[in-house]
Amino acid sequence: MFKTILVMALLAPWAAQGQQIIKCVGKDGKTYVGSTLAPQCAGQAAQQMNKEGQVVKRTEAMLTPEQRAAKDAEMRVAKEKEEEAARKEKEETRKNKALLSTYGSEKDIDVARTRALSDNERAVKETQAKIAQIEKNGVTLKKELEFYTKAKPPAKVTQDIQNNEIDLKAQQNLLAAKMKDVEGINAKYDEDKRRYIELTKGPAVSTASAPASAVKVSAPPAKK
Repeated sequence: MFKTILVMALLAPWAAQGQQIIKCVGKDGKTYVGSTLAPQCAGQAAQQMNKEGQVVKRTEAMLTPEQRAAKDAEMRVAKEKEEEAARKEKEETRKNKALLSTYGSEKDIDVARTRALSDNERAVKETQAKIAQIEKNGVTLKKELEFYTKAKPPAKVTQDIQNNEIDLKAQQNLLAAKMKDVEGINAKYDEDKRRYIELTKGPAVSTASAPASAVKVSAPPAKK
């Protein structure tokens, strides 16, 4: 209370004359009040007040080069975050529009899921058939190699066996990837359904859906 009365007393002479009142704390730590900015307050924060002592304008302290650099860096980071958020929002809007234009109902999503799983199952069976054929070729090549137990086998036979093993490994890797794709396919359509329900019925509605329709993926035939 005493401090407020003291400040008002200091402001009274300039307020009575209708002059602007500038208050600041100088570099020496002292408070200055006057109609103009005190020399000791050059570069310091200042307040301009009306005759009632209310602050009508504030002037920030002049920043040092280090402070200016830090503030500029902070502003750059804030701008980058704002731009990134805008990009994400734009991308989310694009995805939502694409989703709604792709599916007309939840049933459409289930149909698309079944089709994708069926395509994958077909690819799995085709790969399994290729593996079986490659293994069969391998057996034939190894039997052919048995004829050369007492002589060096032709380079072609050796090369054919190596190529057959390379093909077998490649198809086995492909089969493993295709079988793993089932999990990814179900996850994709689960997410599509969740977003579709949220966009068409609102987030308040439960987005729990029926279990994903699963297509069994046959395991590769066991080697004899």
